[in-house]
Amino acid sequence: MATKPSKSWNNGENHLIFNMVAGVAPNYNTVIDLNISKAILAGAGFDTWTFRHGFDISLPLFSPIAKRINDSQPKQKNYMIISTQLNIPDDYLAELQSIASSSNDLLLLDRCKTGTGKTDYTKRCEYTTGKVFDYPDVLKEGMFCLVVRSARLAQPVLMDILASQCIPIIIADTIVMPFNSHVDWNKIGLFLPEENIKNLLKIVHSVSKERRGELYWQLRWIYDRHFSSMEKITLTTLEILNEKVFPLAARMYEDWNMPEHLYGPVNPLFLPVTAPKSPGFTAVILTYDRVESLFTLVRKLVRTPSLAKILVVWNNQKKQPPPSSEWPVVNKPLKVIQTKENKLSNRFFPYDEIETECQLTIDDDIVMLTPDELEFGFDVWREFPDRIVGFPSRLHVWDNVTGSWKYHSEWTNQISMVLTGAAFHHKIWSWYYTYKMPAEIRTWVDDNFNCEDIAMNFLVANVTRKPPIKVTPRKKFKCPECTNTEMLSADARHMSQRSACIDRFSRIYGHMALKTVEFRADPLQYRESAGVPHVYPDIGAL
Repeated sequence: MATKPSKSWNNGENHLIFNMVAGVAPNYNTVIDLNISKAILAGAGFDTWTFRHGFDISLPLFSPIAKRINDSQPKQKNYMIISTQLNIPDDYLAELQSIASSSNDLLLLDRCKTGTGKTDYTKRCEYTTGKVFDYPDVLKEGMFCLVVRSARLAQPVLMDILASQCIPIIIADTIVMPFNSHVDWNKIGLFLPEENIKNLLKIVHSVSKERRGELYWQLRWIYDRHFSSMEKITLTTLEILNEKVFPLAARMYEDWNMPEHLYGPVNPLFLPVTAPKSPGFTAVILTYDRVESLFTLVRKLVRTPSLAKILVVWNNQKKQPPPSSEWPVVNKPLKVIQTKENKLSNRFFPYDEIETECQLTIDDDIVMLTPDELEFGFDVWREFPDRIVGFPSRLHVWDNVTGSWKYHSEWTNQISMVLTGAAFHHKIWSWYYTYKMPAEIRTWVDDNFNCEDIAMNFLVANVTRKPPIKVTPRKKFKCPECTNTEMLSADARHMSQRSACIDRFSRIYGHMALKTVEFRADPLQYRESAGVPHVYPDIGAL
């Protein structure tokens, strides 16, 4: 009997339908037999024809057996490939029987024949010998396990295989894998075209030992995180739905697919060896009320050929920035952003106005840099786009007397930090600083009004495992127009507080993330004899 839809149905808008057990006999439909209209369907057994990409959510086909499989493992895998799936189509089964008959690398199991005609789902029998194996225990004996399309496209055996820590080999051309929009199945399994099933052994033997190890360890983490219980399947589904509604809250690929306990933090930058020059860089100036110094800096910055835009972060809530009529007339775009709170972290907020990949973070009193020095610094960053590249450098050292890390500012050959009072970095690090860096560090920086540059160096080094790059030998970065009493570094506690920052941040990260290096980037013709044409002639000397 047909029923009238409720008024709240609204043609399915803002509705989510769960379909955990899809595809029943005799038709094994891949989608629920309802008029779902505009509702989002979170279901199992999708194929590429029925799945609405970017809208629906693909789920695993529930297996009541998988939740009973513990995570114990045998000392070694006794079989290269195991097939335990029932009801494999005849043509594919014939291919697998041919392989199993000629090679010990494939253990082909099927239902055991009994006199009662009933199937005991806790047993599987070998195709060639009739030997009986316990199911699902036998899955743990295999390095790889097969999942083959049948009348039902999705198979519950997939969850049994993952729970048993057997690497799945998927032979189903049109299947939409569970949580395919977020889970990278190529990191936990192999995909074999149906027409290529006869080459199964050749393909598996081509997988290196290292690759097998990566797949094996990765699938355990993915299964535990997303598939090991109905609760986790549901929460993962809701998290994907939340990202559809609030894309700015979306987690990154690495968060879904890269366990830090196996790989450590993953560098999010997949850039060419040398970043392109044409987009240029955005200069982000943090300022409070040193207007004269700010204007001087703006006039110098605009003479740099690769400068694309200037973004002035006005950090003074008690005083308005100068009116537009008082600003220097420049030939580059300039935007002033007024912050709501006076925080050092404002310099690293990922502002929408930063449209270039590269940003120059610079203080309003750094007026001694020449356009050639800035241009050269940008060119060096292009060679090292995942690092902090800049001019003033510092070093961390271990103090045996106090048993702690110390901030070292003397002129040395070694460096481990480039201060962000004048430094180039990829804009993604501002996003990481704001949203991914330990909140305890950011809170401490804002509360104590110090060490945001040290925090950024810790962040980048912890992710990339690489040191920063110092550019040119310039070592004096002082504001000639400013008196010492106006400068933050004039505080007698400044140096001790910086040392405390390094010690604190290393404890929060659990290790010393900073990397030390003896390296400095200079122009090729730097300090060459007279007569040699200089690409960057106005580079300051010692």
